[in-house]
Amino acid sequence: MNLDFSFYNWELIRAFILKGFYFSVLLTVAATAGGVLFGTLLAMMRLSGRKWLEYPATFYVNGMRSIPLVMVILWFYLLVPRAFYTAIPWGLGENYRSEISAVITFVAFEAAYFSEIMRAGIQSIPRGQVFAGQAVGMTYGQNMKLIILPQAFRNMLPVLLTQTIILFQDTSLVYAIGAYDLLKGFDAAGKNFGRPIESYLLAAVVYFVICYGLSYSVKQLHKKIAIIR
Repeated sequence: MNLDFSFYNWELIRAFILKGFYFSVLLTVAATAGGVLFGTLLAMMRLSGRKWLEYPATFYVNGMRSIPLVMVILWFYLLVPRAFYTAIPWGLGENYRSEISAVITFVAFEAAYFSEIMRAGIQSIPRGQVFAGQAVGMTYGQNMKLIILPQAFRNMLPVLLTQTIILFQDTSLVYAIGAYDLLKGFDAAGKNFGRPIESYLLAAVVYFVICYGLSYSVKQLHKKIAIIR
């Protein structure tokens, strides 16, 4: 097998790769922000002690965590009515249906995983601090907002970032619905120049470098947080 990487240059990268890279990063950031927000709400529902909040949240989290992500991606893309996308203004829904479907799917799916991380973080806070907040007249929401959640976020930050790295890797699954992500960019370049093997090898290297670099940074952050504690 003769491998030839000479066809890769800056013009090709700008034409095919960067577009997919930007979307993969955008999807990761949007899914992380939405997933943490929605996941925190789910965690608070599960820990609220109210059955009417706890049961739906538990069902949602366990259900999502039991289904492969690629299946959820296909469900959202194929089952959501077209009227939903046409209702999005400026024609974005029709022109970027795959990308919008991917963002919605990832937020909904990752919320289940971030929920478990946040629930563990909340439960790691000593109960004495909860009782202290209640003693001064704080409500459940105030206690969470001012005392528990800030500490839980700090404790769980390395785990949250690690899940974000996994999320970035999973963005390659949107290839199944035709969204133009980083992997799709390499695939398009390989097909245009008749070098698919080289393109997939380079895609693997790029994913490895990005994820390894981020993992190393998270490890250093974890050491600093451990020192602070």
